[in-house]
Amino acid sequence: MKKYEFILKDLDCAACANEIQEKLEKNPKLHNVNVNFAKLKLTYETDEVSEEEVRKAVKEQEPDVEMIDATVKNTNQEDEDENGEIKTDIIRLVIGIILAGIGLYAPVPPIIGTVLVILAYIVLLYKTAKIALKMLFTGKKINEKMLITISCIGAYCVGEHLEGLMVIILYEIGEILEDKSVDKSRKSIKELMNIKPEYANLKKGNNEIKRVSPEEVKIGDTILIKEGEKIPLDGIVTKGTADLNTASLTGESKLAQAQLGKKVLSGSIVVDGMLEVQVTNEYKESTVSRILELVENATDRKAKTETFVNKAASIYTPIVIGLAVAVAVLLPLFTDVPFTGNNGSIYRALVFLVISCPCSIAISVPLSYFSGIGKSSKEGILIKGSDYIDAIKDIKEIVFDKTGTLTKGEFEIKKIETYQNYTEQEILRYSAIGEKYSNHPIAKSIVKANNEQIENVEIQNFKEIAGKGLSYNYNGKTILVGNSTLVEAPNNNTNNDDGTTKIYVKIDGDLVGAILLGDTIKEGTKETIKKLKALGIRTSMFTGDSKAIAEKIGKEIGIENIKSEMLPQDKYNELEKIIEANAKVDSKTGTGTNSKKLNSSQKGKVAFVGDGINDSPVLARADVGISMGGVGSESAIEASDVVIMTDNISKILDAIKISKKTCRIIKENLIFSVGVKVIILLLSTIGMSGMWQAVFADVGVTIITIFNTLRILK
Repeated sequence: MKKYEFILKDLDCAACANEIQEKLEKNPKLHNVNVNFAKLKLTYETDEVSEEEVRKAVKEQEPDVEMIDATVKNTNQEDEDENGEIKTDIIRLVIGIILAGIGLYAPVPPIIGTVLVILAYIVLLYKTAKIALKMLFTGKKINEKMLITISCIGAYCVGEHLEGLMVIILYEIGEILEDKSVDKSRKSIKELMNIKPEYANLKKGNNEIKRVSPEEVKIGDTILIKEGEKIPLDGIVTKGTADLNTASLTGESKLAQAQLGKKVLSGSIVVDGMLEVQVTNEYKESTVSRILELVENATDRKAKTETFVNKAASIYTPIVIGLAVAVAVLLPLFTDVPFTGNNGSIYRALVFLVISCPCSIAISVPLSYFSGIGKSSKEGILIKGSDYIDAIKDIKEIVFDKTGTLTKGEFEIKKIETYQNYTEQEILRYSAIGEKYSNHPIAKSIVKANNEQIENVEIQNFKEIAGKGLSYNYNGKTILVGNSTLVEAPNNNTNNDDGTTKIYVKIDGDLVGAILLGDTIKEGTKETIKKLKALGIRTSMFTGDSKAIAEKIGKEIGIENIKSEMLPQDKYNELEKIIEANAKVDSKTGTGTNSKKLNSSQKGKVAFVGDGINDSPVLARADVGISMGGVGSESAIEASDVVIMTDNISKILDAIKISKKTCRIIKENLIFSVGVKVIILLLSTIGMSGMWQAVFADVGVTIITIFNTLRILK
């Protein structure tokens, strides 16, 4: 099924965006329809509906909205068009104010004054009324612009000429400020994710350098990155050294060093030096492309709050219209309030109409989630959807994998034991000669620790024995390197009580020594676990390592609930038990849940943090799956809901902080928006509020909530 993406030009109302989505969703041949007001983007999937049919449906709903293919969008032209439209609106507003001022206050004959006031109404109300009428006749709907038009004309008819003019003047000013505010928030988020490289310096066979689009570069090509330029594609350094700024990818301010043979990631910036890089991934598979795609699609997954607000907004305006009619008709029947006059029931009903637009609510909620996802991305945390922004704040228990998550997964030699006439260096060298042919993490650590040159050393009959170690012949000797089972060590265990792993060396049947290795805990792990506990979050650790090693690591970092010697299916089954236990706790508080992931009624979420390679099933099963250091791991991005793009475990705290701040600001905006509208509605009913206050409750509150939302980005 083909996916389509369009920019919705001139879409200036969040409630209208929701209405477009509702209309398109009614077509059963359109799938995964999403209208994102924060990005002015429409996406859908279909193999049966033509593009023209969709355009027609959008036009019926919003006559002035134009669909532009997102793949050919010109951002600069879009900005120029928007600025030109705002200038036109300002000029029209100024002309209307001048005409109104002369007509109402200049010493001119009454007939001329009346004509000027009517002209002012026409100039000021023209755009709003035009869109309202188009909507009425093509979409068969009454939107906020029709309500404003009715209110202004109604005010004129009841003799409140100034009131009617002030409503449309304040409304137009509000619309201009609202457009500027939304545009500012969009640009702020775009700047946060301004990591896409614009070009690549492609090296040709005759040493010619040609500037091309990153999409044109193929795997195996060599590109040149100069000082101050972004690395356009992932690759391996073939020449040069440089310091790299990876902050846009990882959120880390510390510079990384690139040198010969090292992998570099697209989106990094060369701060000092120059590199030649052999490309390993095409642009669409590169790190920067995958990050942008994740962030771009993240807000397409709507949170429960966002979905609820969209549905509520669709029924809100009709309810207010009904109340307005009730006020106009019933007040004179049951009170001494007259139908007409500056405080009559019709006037009060008109105030109801002015205030009825739910834009402040409809804009602030999706914009807040969009800002939260953009902010977390800037910090090196990729959150795959608005629903997970909601879920992160509700995490009550986090289960950690050990190796590669809490520990570096890089073994260090703690001690070398010798049992016969061999030195420590000889034991290390005999081990390294064989281990250089193995890809096991322990083997790599032993080879790395050896200082002697062994590249040209030849061995015979090399054999790797799964789960035990290896054997080989060297200088006529038979050498075994491995655990206690392989070497048949008497009264010795491979795993020690001190948490180290013992690798034995046996030469011609004699046990000559052993190397004791231990994994190292990542920096900041202890502090992060302590802070998580302070937040009331329970912590557990699942690992395939022995009980002795697991308990030593757990005790050192402060985790009490430890499960060791686990296979992947054991981790999955044990996580299910924890999720079910949390569900039972929630049911006692009256929330209730089942085992379905991200069940809306389950408040106490369970997160699993792993390396994203061996833990894919558990990451997928958790309410929130978090992968560590997953920027280079496709399985991490696929299986997890949150990707921490560094090995810095403290980023989990940052994710929780951003989630809580985003949801707090959403709550503030909702309470403020609804509260102000309710107050103005009540005041207008008893005659203590006029149209000016109603306009503030509409556009003024919208602008305030937008600026409040921008706090997320700071």
